[in-house]
Amino acid sequence: MSDRTRAHVFVTGRVQGVFFRATTRERAEAVGVDGWVRNLDDGRVEAVFEGTEEQIDEMVEFCHEGSDAARVETVDVERSSSEGESGFEIRR
Repeated sequence: MSDRTRAHVFVTGRVQGVFFRATTRERAEAVGVDGWVRNLDDGRVEAVFEGTEEQIDEMVEFCHEGSDAARVETVDVERSSSEGESGFEIRR
């Protein structure tokens, strides 16, 4: 059994055009989390993080702040078992 877990996150607020995705990727790489992040057409940011419970908690906590210019309103998180993401990318 793997000690890796997955969080599927949706962030609302002023989170597009404020380097939210780039900052998320930098933090994910620093923390050692796999997954991806992308902008949605409705103005939200969607992200998937895979790693240990501790790493995921750190990334979810980060999402409540985001980049310096971001103004986060809500963070919705759905947790599940790891699906084997490898590396971290910004998706278009």
